[in-house]
Amino acid sequence: MYVWGVPQKPGERGVAGARPHGWAPVRSGRLSEVVPPRRRTYPLRVEVNRLLDGRLKLRHLVLVDALSERGSIVGAAAHLHMSQPAATRVLQELETLLGLSLYERHPRGVSPTIFGTAFTEHARAVLAQVTSAGRHLNELANAELGTVTVGTHLAGSNMLLPRAIVAVKRRHPHVTVIVHEAMPEGLLVDLDSGRVDFIVGRLTTAVARPSTVQRTLYDEPITLVARRDHPALSLASATLADLVSYPWILPGPETVLRGELERAFIRNELSLPDNRVECTSILTVRQILAESDAIAALPMLIAYGDERITTLPVSLTPMSHTVGVTLPMERPTSPSTTVLLAQLQVVAEGMRRSMERSPVEVAAGDG
Repeated sequence: MYVWGVPQKPGERGVAGARPHGWAPVRSGRLSEVVPPRRRTYPLRVEVNRLLDGRLKLRHLVLVDALSERGSIVGAAAHLHMSQPAATRVLQELETLLGLSLYERHPRGVSPTIFGTAFTEHARAVLAQVTSAGRHLNELANAELGTVTVGTHLAGSNMLLPRAIVAVKRRHPHVTVIVHEAMPEGLLVDLDSGRVDFIVGRLTTAVARPSTVQRTLYDEPITLVARRDHPALSLASATLADLVSYPWILPGPETVLRGELERAFIRNELSLPDNRVECTSILTVRQILAESDAIAALPMLIAYGDERITTLPVSLTPMSHTVGVTLPMERPTSPSTTVLLAQLQVVAEGMRRSMERSPVEVAAGDG
């Protein structure tokens, strides 16, 4: 029996004289008696030529992407529609080729080592380039047959993106637009791997990274929203303290907006409402608002896009969204992606001018 990471003494060998890389014999036969290693040794260098002589396959990169995202061999294998033994074999091939351990094995799955984290970043970049190359060639072969995949989360998904898509489809009916909605962290992974071409939504430091570039489109205030006949609308000079007793819909703890709301409650010496639902699905949020006394903090234009709900006269200043697009820094932009990006700029400019006059004009489509 061998245990990974326990250094061997010079000349020490295991069963049948074998010495697996990085493993050492367990003399007692009981894992619980093995002293955890104080250090782990790795090759001084990776043979770069091995990565270029044909032994490194795209299937290795695809598996690494899935493993780092799913966190287990079982999950990665299911996602890639392959058997678990096959996934294990592909991973072993790659680790043997590199001479490094990319993942730590745990009872509930795997987690990337420092080498696994670094290799995953490069694997996703390569996969994104291959995907982009194939699509670019298709679009060059037929300029009217292209596909653009855009990721979005809440901000910009209510008016900006739908209006830009409508305009693109009106001029280029055979261009396929795929909208992928997910949490910002997941969208960044998809952007790195080429599963989305760019992201439309709120620009924050969380999505500002060396591999991406951000373009600002407009600023949008955050407002408190409720149904049009909500009891709080009858209050004179209502404050945040007057609204705590109502049900609330809050974004998840992992979101930037949740952190800003928590700080707003702290500034007003208030605790978060006890009666609350945590939700980031705008369709669900809207329906709950329309059918209950719940209150939610949402980008201003979302309220103006639904006749069932309205804003409450309680200021959340200085809370606002900077809405824009996040793109990969070094990946070529396909023709269909360029078309949608240009239309987003046009629509955003009209919305920005209208918001300076009245948000109602934005909701009505003016500009």
